[in-house]
Amino acid sequence: MNLLSLIDTRCRYVLGGCIVAAVVATAAPREVNVPNKLVSVADAAPVLGDEGAMPDFGKTVAAPQPAVAGGKESFMPQSPVWLNSGPLTSASLRGKVVLVDFWTYSCINSLRNVPYVQAWATKYKTAGLVVIGVHTPEFSFEQEPANVAASLREYGITYPVVTDSSYAIWRAFGNEYWPADYFVDGKGRVRHHHYGEGDYAESERVIQELLKQNGARDVSASVVDVAARGVEAPPGDDQQSPETYVGYRRAENFASPQALGRAPRELYSAPTNLGLNQWGLAGAWDVGAESAMLQAAPGKIVFRFHSRDLHVVLGPAMKSKPIRYRVTLDGAAPGANCGVDCGPDGTGTVREPRLYQLIRQKGKIKDRTLEIEFLDPGVQAFVFTFG
Repeated sequence: MNLLSLIDTRCRYVLGGCIVAAVVATAAPREVNVPNKLVSVADAAPVLGDEGAMPDFGKTVAAPQPAVAGGKESFMPQSPVWLNSGPLTSASLRGKVVLVDFWTYSCINSLRNVPYVQAWATKYKTAGLVVIGVHTPEFSFEQEPANVAASLREYGITYPVVTDSSYAIWRAFGNEYWPADYFVDGKGRVRHHHYGEGDYAESERVIQELLKQNGARDVSASVVDVAARGVEAPPGDDQQSPETYVGYRRAENFASPQALGRAPRELYSAPTNLGLNQWGLAGAWDVGAESAMLQAAPGKIVFRFHSRDLHVVLGPAMKSKPIRYRVTLDGAAPGANCGVDCGPDGTGTVREPRLYQLIRQKGKIKDRTLEIEFLDPGVQAFVFTFG
């Protein structure tokens, strides 16, 4: 996501020493990979503000409300579920420095942030830091606590996580982004926030300063060294393809001859020529607001992209039925350019709803055409993301 796409929500933050302010009454939640810059002097204490009291988790989640997100008209109100911990409240957190991390498990920007949040939770636990992950879903399948719990095991997350499927905590913080980190002092005041990936050393210095102000002794001045791999690895430096949704509500750059409509079942044909960042469907697809579902096999999605990594959020319509797929890159098996979720021959299987990494290019980045053919019906495709 480029800088201009960031400057369209109700927020105020500092970018490279220049204050940027924007006022927009409403905005869809968004994934962010361009961070704000912390105003600080190298090796000096960070400059912290006072952004008000941290909302009380116990009170905030008592009366959940439906929310608009990810192309869904509304999510059903759901009570929060605490994972890796019992319920936490302002009273139980008083005297602790708290990092509140808003994330969702199919968001590539959130996943690249996770290794740092986990490292901070481990490093500073004995010094008085409590990390709380607030899992606010973008897609309907992310409302399921069992799916969230599985993602915690997959990514090695051990700190407390609370499900926020009704967006109650999200609204209480006035949040707009995945990921978003809020830094709270021992008196329960929000002292700093950070939107998006990156600036990890600066964020860690905020944690160190808040711990010192809270009376912690011998707080290490070093910062964690994270060697993330797989989907959690930092993005490449030549990304020219934007996040692209498949559901009709937010879809862009669709290039098949047929209109991306709301018919229960439409027979699509792949476009003969694809421009950069254009995509299309082939086969019998039911395209809904949030996703497209393949009605009969085989079926294909094609995408012309420019990025080191290509990911797509996929899920099976029936949990017990895996769906086989085969990926090609410019018409050939990806070989060494395969992602973690397909072999060099391009084959893979959709078994649960999550983000799948199909391509990680090893050589020079250039415009490439991906084709993913599904050999079984029932797959749901939600969004393409890049890195």
